[in-house]
Amino acid sequence: MSDLSQAWKRLRTYMRNSWLPENSNQELVTSKILFTLRKNVKKQKQVSEPLDKNLQELLIEEKLTTTLQEWVQVDSKLNWLIDNTDFHTEIYNLFGEESLKVEILQALMKKLINSQQFRPVQLFQRLENFYSRWCQGEFIDAPPHQNFPQKKLLQIQSKNTSLGLRQVDIYTGLNLMILLLALHGYAQQNEELKQKIIFYPSGQPDTENFFTSQLLRVINYSDAIEIGNFSNIVGEFLHGGNFSGAYLGDANLTGVNFSNAQLTGTYLGDANLTGANLSNANLSAANLGDANLSGANLGGAILRRADLSSINFSGSNLSNADLSHADLSNSNLSSCNLTGANLTGANLTGANLRDADASNAIFRQATCFGANLSGANMMTANMSYTDLCRADISGVNLENADLTGANLSDSILFSANLNSAIAQAADLSYAKLSGAKLNNANLQGAILLGADLSGVDLSNVILNEADLSGVTLSEADLRDADMSEAILLGTDLSFANLNRANLSGSNLTGAILSGADLSYTDFSYAILGGTDLSDANLDKMTWNENQAWEGVRGLESAMNMPIALRQKLGL
Repeated sequence: MSDLSQAWKRLRTYMRNSWLPENSNQELVTSKILFTLRKNVKKQKQVSEPLDKNLQELLIEEKLTTTLQEWVQVDSKLNWLIDNTDFHTEIYNLFGEESLKVEILQALMKKLINSQQFRPVQLFQRLENFYSRWCQGEFIDAPPHQNFPQKKLLQIQSKNTSLGLRQVDIYTGLNLMILLLALHGYAQQNEELKQKIIFYPSGQPDTENFFTSQLLRVINYSDAIEIGNFSNIVGEFLHGGNFSGAYLGDANLTGVNFSNAQLTGTYLGDANLTGANLSNANLSAANLGDANLSGANLGGAILRRADLSSINFSGSNLSNADLSHADLSNSNLSSCNLTGANLTGANLTGANLRDADASNAIFRQATCFGANLSGANMMTANMSYTDLCRADISGVNLENADLTGANLSDSILFSANLNSAIAQAADLSYAKLSGAKLNNANLQGAILLGADLSGVDLSNVILNEADLSGVTLSEADLRDADMSEAILLGTDLSFANLNRANLSGSNLTGAILSGADLSYTDFSYAILGGTDLSDANLDKMTWNENQAWEGVRGLESAMNMPIALRQKLGL
């Protein structure tokens, strides 16, 4: 191993002067060094490294490990042993030709962490200083005799590469960012280091400038070579990073990995995050208005009070995400996964949730005015006190959902499944429920004024104390329904099936029950003024002695009237 270290030191001396004209002696020395290097690494590979690793990767890993450790060595006066000129030269020589690979970075970090010479704080500070100066364009704008990117370009011209000056500079800066992100990630898992090493790729947020734009300039600079260049090089390394307060409007971040990242207060309006991974990321109070996140993964992400207006979430994963009090007005959530998501108090006015899966999601006190939820799965969802006025809820699965106190007035619920749903005190006035299923649903105290429930399955439904005035329930299935003390003024129940239904204490003034099946129905203490019972089946119905039958119509044609009632009425 000592031979290998000596070889690296000799190679370093060569690299620091690599932009100078090479003579034959230098070439000979270099060849010997590289031969010794390959020989030693080959021996190490046979003993300790996986057989599938190639020699080039081993060379790069060893080279990076040794160099990064030497960059933080100091003399007795605490001065860097490698001064800034050599330091900057070596950075461009090491990182100016191609991007770091995940495998190499992982192996590098493992070796550094296991090394007794690893000084993470000092290394971070020195690399961060370079990164900050690189972001300002200091190195590429320097005069020729001090221009490190130019010197690196001259060094590699003999390789017949297609790299230009900007490519060299971009590779170098982005690779430094990757290293800093790796150090940041390592430090945040270490209690002693987490406050000493915090990397802000866009610059540290301050109170004077609400947003920082450094990272956006880096992205645009990188993408000037090729669209998507930044995402392709750095995208997979952004996880766990701190981007709070960054301004990234219109940024191209397609497919990047922001999982577990801090993005609180970040501006991402109109950004392209198609297919991005933001799982468990913190985007509280972030602005993503008009951004494209189609197909993105936001499982477990925190988006509390975020501006998500007009955002495109189509096909994305938002399972277990926290979207409480977020602004999702006019957003596209079609076909997305919202299972277990928290949308308490969220604004979904005009949002598109067509075919979304929102089972077990929480929409409590959310505003969904005019939203499109058609075909969505909202089974067991909590939508209590949610405003769904004029929403399209046709074909939605709301089985076992909680709609207590919800506003569903003037909404479209064609063929919706509300079996066993709880809609106590809900407002369903003028709702269109044709073809809907409400058997075993609890609508106690609900308001269904003017609603259309014709042909609806309401078997075993609880409608006691509900207001069904003017409702159309013709041919509805109300078997075993509890409609006690319900208000049924002028309600159309013609040809409805009310077998064994409970209508005790209800107000049926002006109600139409012609042709209805009222067998075994409980009419005790019901108000029947002007009720139409023509051709109704009254077999074994229950009534009380003091019940008023004056003004009831169609008794002459009613079928199977109890004998006692017929005698009382003198029929």
